[in-house]
Amino acid sequence: MGQNKHPMKIAMVSVFVEDPVKAFKYYTEVLGFEEVMYSPENYIAIVKSPLDSDGTSLLLEPTEPGGLEIAKKYKKELFELGIPVISFSSIDIHKTADELKAKGVKFKKDLVKTTYGFEAIFDDSNGNYIQLIQLD
Repeated sequence: MGQNKHPMKIAMVSVFVEDPVKAFKYYTEVLGFEEVMYSPENYIAIVKSPLDSDGTSLLLEPTEPGGLEIAKKYKKELFELGIPVISFSSIDIHKTADELKAKGVKFKKDLVKTTYGFEAIFDDSNGNYIQLIQLD
C-alpha cells in the first residue's frame, strides 16, 4: 500500500455533551483546555490543549437542544457501560489526578498501574467518561 504522498493529521474530534456551555466551562476552567471558538448562542464550543498549539481541537458537540437521537443513544450507552469516549494524556499523571480531584472531579476508576503505564477514568460532568493515561 505504501505511505500516502499527501498525509493528513487529525484537526478536530467531537465529544458529545449535554450542554456545550456547561462543558466549555468545565473543559477550560477545570481541565485547563484553551478556547479555540466559543459561541454559546449557537451551541458551538471548541477547545484545545495548551500543550500543543497546533494539535487536535476538541468540538464539544451538543446533544441538546434537539440533538440527534442516535448521538444521545450512543452517548448514554457508552456511559452506562463505563466506556471512555476519549483519552487524554499527562506527563505526570499522579499530579494531574491529584489536581483534578482537588477541583472536585469525580473519578470512576482511580489511578492504577497498567501494562502500558498508568490509567484513571473520570466523569466530565456532561455524561461522558474520560480516560487519563500516561504511557511508560
